[in-house]
Amino acid sequence: MNKPTIVLILADQVSADALPAYGNRVAMAPNLDRLAASGVVYERAYCASPLCVPSRASLMTGLLPSETGAYDNAGELPAGLPTFAHRLRLQGYRTVLAGKMHFVGPDQLHGFEERPMTDVYPAGFDWVPDWRLADDERLPWYHDLRSVLQAGPVTATLQTRYDAEVVRRSLEVLSGSGRPLLLVASFTHPHDPYEVPHAYWDRYEGVDIDPPASPEPRDDPSTRRLRAMLDSDRVPVSDEQVLRARRGYYGAISLVDDYVGMIVDAAGDDAVVVFTSDHGDMLGERGLWYKMAPFEQSIRVPLLVRNGRAHGRVESPVSLLDLAASLVDRGSALPPREVPIEYLAEGVRSPQVVLVRGDRKLVRTLGEPDLVYDANDEPVDEEWVGEVPWELERLDTEVRLSQRRRRLVAGALATGRLAKWDHPEGDARYIDTGDDFWTTIERGRRP
Repeated sequence: MNKPTIVLILADQVSADALPAYGNRVAMAPNLDRLAASGVVYERAYCASPLCVPSRASLMTGLLPSETGAYDNAGELPAGLPTFAHRLRLQGYRTVLAGKMHFVGPDQLHGFEERPMTDVYPAGFDWVPDWRLADDERLPWYHDLRSVLQAGPVTATLQTRYDAEVVRRSLEVLSGSGRPLLLVASFTHPHDPYEVPHAYWDRYEGVDIDPPASPEPRDDPSTRRLRAMLDSDRVPVSDEQVLRARRGYYGAISLVDDYVGMIVDAAGDDAVVVFTSDHGDMLGERGLWYKMAPFEQSIRVPLLVRNGRAHGRVESPVSLLDLAASLVDRGSALPPREVPIEYLAEGVRSPQVVLVRGDRKLVRTLGEPDLVYDANDEPVDEEWVGEVPWELERLDTEVRLSQRRRRLVAGALATGRLAKWDHPEGDARYIDTGDDFWTTIERGRRP
């Protein structure tokens, strides 16, 4: 069997609409354009959950969050679940992870033989949601709007230092020889905060940054809940601040693009190369920011695959649930399908599921009326016809039980001598278990 080098490049929080390969006229990403031109562009690729940990666990295993148990950003992926890294390792591949995967729990490898640096986020149960809270009650680690309000150029941040280490480690791995190689290079940009080095901010000097196409909040339950979570109705965001946040985001895309070019060149022409993201970013659409929403900017991600065999664009919906099998099969085609998506974390108080079928999308939240949207997130006045693969009452019980158990364990592990599972390798520490998120971010920031 032919065993080419396989490189999966993950960038965090990339909406497909933000890349030139998908029609964006502002972002500058020539290396991603080059990758798109040399392979397959999936026009409608969807993540399994619009949140980091559950999405990445699903990408690794091909299973939905309801099946992995990694429901939220403190969700543990069981060590006994096979991943694409396990499967390729059994085929003789040297499996290496450089960068972010946000594994929670004691297993920080999940099939990777080598992990030369730590994660950017904690491996503990720091960020367990609490569905007992009212919609307007906030936990200390929740997103707020400071990433939008502080957007601009910086000398350095925790994230810029992290991604510089990711690319350096990736190039070191690619310079080696020996067994066939699987490399996962996983960056934390363009995830907020929307702050980038001056060189990337200046790259967009004089460029007309596009405003959100539909910036006004809609009167649907998801929009109302997420705006309440971000305190959006109380904290004003000016039009200028919106454009600065979007400029910072585009600058971060250009930063990642430069790193992509370095990795693709080092991997060589015969390597299978895949670029994707764990979820998107609303970027001010519908008055929303970041992810966690059942709308296209949040759930639709780029997916570019160069396998040396296929070229063109695929317009039918596909799911990142099928990416694990594709990687094991050397970047083979993902099947068009009806796409299930789950959201079981902060910003809802009961399970929310999405089913994408053709140009229609069902959003179902336990205890609320069904909502049907078209491919542009406009509501459609029709009933959903056909079965959906969820028992939401049972799932609600399971998620709440998991939250309760993890809150207890987190409290115990923080009592007395702090117990940490964070991966020990690397040049520096970033955000570890027990660290205050916002204080650590600010401490690493150099205006």
